[in-house]
Amino acid sequence: MQVHLRKYTLPLKHTFSISRESHDFQDTMIASLSLEGKTGFGEATSNPYYKITTDSMMTEIMAIKDEIENFEFTKPEIFHAFLVNKGLSNFAICALDLAAHDLYGKLLGKPLYEIWCTGTEHYPITNYTIGIAPIDVMLAKMQEMPWPIYKIKLGTEDDVAIVRELRKHTDAVFRIDANCAWTAKETIHNAPLLRDLGVEFLEQPLKANDWQGMEQVMHHSSLPVIADESCIVESDVEKCALHFSGINIKLTKCGGLTPALRMIRKAKDLGIKVMVGCMTESTVGISAIAQLLPQLDYVDMDGALLLKKDIASGVKIETDGKVIFPELAGSGVRLLD
Repeated sequence: MQVHLRKYTLPLKHTFSISRESHDFQDTMIASLSLEGKTGFGEATSNPYYKITTDSMMTEIMAIKDEIENFEFTKPEIFHAFLVNKGLSNFAICALDLAAHDLYGKLLGKPLYEIWCTGTEHYPITNYTIGIAPIDVMLAKMQEMPWPIYKIKLGTEDDVAIVRELRKHTDAVFRIDANCAWTAKETIHNAPLLRDLGVEFLEQPLKANDWQGMEQVMHHSSLPVIADESCIVESDVEKCALHFSGINIKLTKCGGLTPALRMIRKAKDLGIKVMVGCMTESTVGISAIAQLLPQLDYVDMDGALLLKKDIASGVKIETDGKVIFPELAGSGVRLLD
């Protein structure tokens, strides 16, 4: 098996801001694995919150490049276990795991969702994310991209007023993501006001380790709350089930599709909702997420829609949220250059 790594700087259509950071570009690493004339592609983005860079991921992987190339590839989950034993970061593992799944599907000539015994007749519609900005800028972004569901990033002193103003201009469903910026008191106070403004749920309003605060929120919030920063890896699912209505799985954070599939099963067993979210990433990563759609309650896979220029083909998302699945097997990814 041959491994190849390449880094890109993805230009965004607009400055993207959340409660803790803003950026106009996104660095990402694409990993490819080739075997028997087929090539699978995977992706992981840099992330300052988790102290991950494209260079750090490439250094990790290149340190075991010979071992990867000598690995006898059979199934992605066996390859994933091999990578975990090598001590790589979850971000680096994710890129390789996504590539391994794409390769596996291409070798079998089947899309991943079919290999997992699911169909594409029913799936959730992705939201489109509106980052923190002055109201006129947020409105302009909504008008530029009419969409049935918006995720609104908050974490300002005027959060409810922002949502109230945005509501005047659309009937779309709203989801709110405060990215750890609120307290339990703020969340409980804001929830009924936001519910009356057509908000479906709140995502990670409190700091990731504020379990005591989340216990208060679970008992007193009038809106469901979905864990994001509090749910990183498989072992977090059970604890989150006691403090949240659902979890948002990020492939880069948990280490790829292999652990994500286990997290989905665990969450369903515990009776909580399942969402998969994206980073601001290319169609490589988004196409992997799309394969999970039939298993999800909610999805946030708009990352490639936020880009000024994409680097790959694969899944396509139309303006009404409909997903066009690629004809190519695996995740269906091809690089454009």
